Amino acid sequence: MTAAFSRFGNDLHTGRREFPIVRRRRLWYLLSAAVLVLLATIALVRGPNLGIEFTGGSEFQISGLASADQSTARDVVREHVPDNEPKITAVGSDGLRVQTEQLSSEETGALAEDLASAYSVPAANVSSSFIGPTWGGDVTFTALRAVVVFLVLVGGVMALYFRNVKASVAAMLALLHDMLLTAAVYVAVGFEITPATVIGFLTILGYSIYDTVVVFDKVRENTEDLASSPLTFEGNVERAVNQTLVRSINTSVVALLPVGSILVIGAFLLGAGTLKDISLSLFVGILAGTYSSIFLAPGFLTDLRRGERAIQEHDAEVAGRAPVEAPAAGPAQSDEADAADDAPEPAVLSASGARAHDAAPTDRDDGAAAVRHQPRRTTRRRRR
Repeated sequence: MTAAFSRFGNDLHTGRREFPIVRRRRLWYLLSAAVLVLLATIALVRGPNLGIEFTGGSEFQISGLASADQSTARDVVREHVPDNEPKITAVGSDGLRVQTEQLSSEETGALAEDLASAYSVPAANVSSSFIGPTWGGDVTFTALRAVVVFLVLVGGVMALYFRNVKASVAAMLALLHDMLLTAAVYVAVGFEITPATVIGFLTILGYSIYDTVVVFDKVRENTEDLASSPLTFEGNVERAVNQTLVRSINTSVVALLPVGSILVIGAFLLGAGTLKDISLSLFVGILAGTYSSIFLAPGFLTDLRRGERAIQEHDAEVAGRAPVEAPAAGPAQSDEADAADDAPEPAVLSASGARAHDAAPTDRDDGAAAVRHQPRRTTRRRRR
């Protein structure tokens, strides 16, 4: 299987096999737009599930539980705050995390005592913390500023690296798709958005840019001497995508395996909220980044640069010298082809320009004819 996959990658790199990815870019545009519209609609209906770090409130950590029954904590919170629906999540196999709206110091102490009593654990096993809404607003502003600064710096660096602003714009459009898709998935599925989510979100931006740069670098290599290339600009981009396809798949699989392991361990085994939030954003973002680097970014680059004069002239020249495929031969065309095959071959001129003998011997058994039609040879050497 490894040998077959290696041969498959070699065929893609040499051009013996090719997938029409760039030629069908309109299909990928429509597919991506449809998915984004669907997820955005679901997200608008559900609304974002912001963590306590963004909304503010009180949090209680209960450890050493014999039975982590969430309904018990929910009933206790409703007795103290009737109008509030708490967020309760499991932490490991013997712990719970309870988040409520903002409570006063007296309400926080009373609720902690009732939770310890309801679960029959010492009061020291229940810890409480308070996060104000001002801190959540600062986190939101800092995260947005970090994203803007990242996009500006990366866009400028890519424009300088490729010496083409349109390549940078194409990469930024693919990155914007990844950001929107990841955010839409988070909101639509109901994942809690926490500072750990923002950290993972910023991480996937770097991964998406890296994968796109690999593809664009191959495009630049293929189009460095575009005038002598037998392919159009779109054909060279298509070749570059196919040449880097196996590398992109391998890189994504290698990146997804540890992230998936962290996701399983953090979400199902340990119940660690931070690990779960980071791994979820990484998992979704890596998938989105791989997809956009292969199916969207090369198409954006082709559409943005196809109007350049040098590319238009080269494409027109390639289209003009491209061989025209012959139509399927019918009965009449077959007869003409047979007649053409039976026609005598054109005369061949020797190096001196003399015309070679036109007729070949018709009877191979006639030795005299064969000798007569052969050119004369001499073995006499010229004396000095």
